[in-house]
Amino acid sequence: MTAESGTATTDQLIQLLTPEGERVEHPDYPLDLSAADIRAMYRDLVLVRRIDTEAISLQRQGELGIWASLLGQEAAQIGSGRALSPQDMVFPTYREHGVAWCRGIDPVKLLELYRGVSHGGWAPEEHKFHLYTIVIGSQTLHATGYAMGIQRDGAVGGDDEGREGGEAVIAYFGDGATSQGDVNEAFVWASVFNAPVVFFCQNNQWAISEPLEKQSRIPLYQRARGFGFPGLRVDGNDVLACYAVTKKAMQAAREGQGPTLIEAFTYRMGAHTTTDDPTRYRLASELEVWKLKDPIERVRAYLVRTGQAEPEFFAAVEAEAKEVGARIREACRTMPDPPPLAIFDNVYAEPTSILREEREQYAAYLDSFEEAGR
Repeated sequence: MTAESGTATTDQLIQLLTPEGERVEHPDYPLDLSAADIRAMYRDLVLVRRIDTEAISLQRQGELGIWASLLGQEAAQIGSGRALSPQDMVFPTYREHGVAWCRGIDPVKLLELYRGVSHGGWAPEEHKFHLYTIVIGSQTLHATGYAMGIQRDGAVGGDDEGREGGEAVIAYFGDGATSQGDVNEAFVWASVFNAPVVFFCQNNQWAISEPLEKQSRIPLYQRARGFGFPGLRVDGNDVLACYAVTKKAMQAAREGQGPTLIEAFTYRMGAHTTTDDPTRYRLASELEVWKLKDPIERVRAYLVRTGQAEPEFFAAVEAEAKEVGARIREACRTMPDPPPLAIFDNVYAEPTSILREEREQYAAYLDSFEEAGR
């Protein structure tokens, strides 16, 4: 449905919660969430934003090398992340901090990567959340290949090993990535092989410094039609709509109905990364317009409007956010540097003769400094 018209249609923006915090019904996306569920999503949104703002501050203070902010995109990530089943596999970019939160990954692990002391400190299979992918769009091919793999393993549409409804895959990427060949190749393979994968595009409208009109002459979700699978556009600042749309698409994938492209229409409120200056290429007035569509404020307005949350609840969430912020701040500043030779530890499952030789040469190089200092 469009925010302007207030009517739901299948080819326009799907919305269940307006920027003013009013619930809207959609015939294709009935919502079965309790007040406790929505309060939990509100908590997710607030805590993830606090993690993000703390990380930005840490980078400015020289504690992180770089940070990719999700400011403004929290609803797209929390809504879709909470819609996943435990057995589903996630392939993220480098900005899916909210989805990582939903998959139980300690935010400190994310900071390890951006501090340069880890290549990704979590086990993908344990959390069903792949390592962050820096190369734009390449994770869509990884996701499609993984989806084809579980398809061939018989994990789609069945319950042979107690997996309710089978397994599916979700791949996250931005609007700029849709111009990459990898993404379009992934669409071809997923379509032709009917792979159980959902492509979740967070259209934040700026591919670093290029606006959406430099990426596509038609709405991004309509591209799916050319590849032969469904595409739809959801209000990316509406956590309820993102939840409902993703849940339905993932279930369709698990049942063997093939891929879906979800375009979450949102806005990048901050910089592309902490090395970027968005004031050089976009208007301040544009940002002010999107502040009125803030994903957190609309959930808060809904909870207050419907009497589903008391002031004490909001105060408790804010207090918890401060505690989380303080914890990751301290953890980041006291994070130990890895020993230099650790770079050789996980190159291969078993070390090769060449790797051993290189390790020995580097160890000798490091020892030379100690000898020179004697």
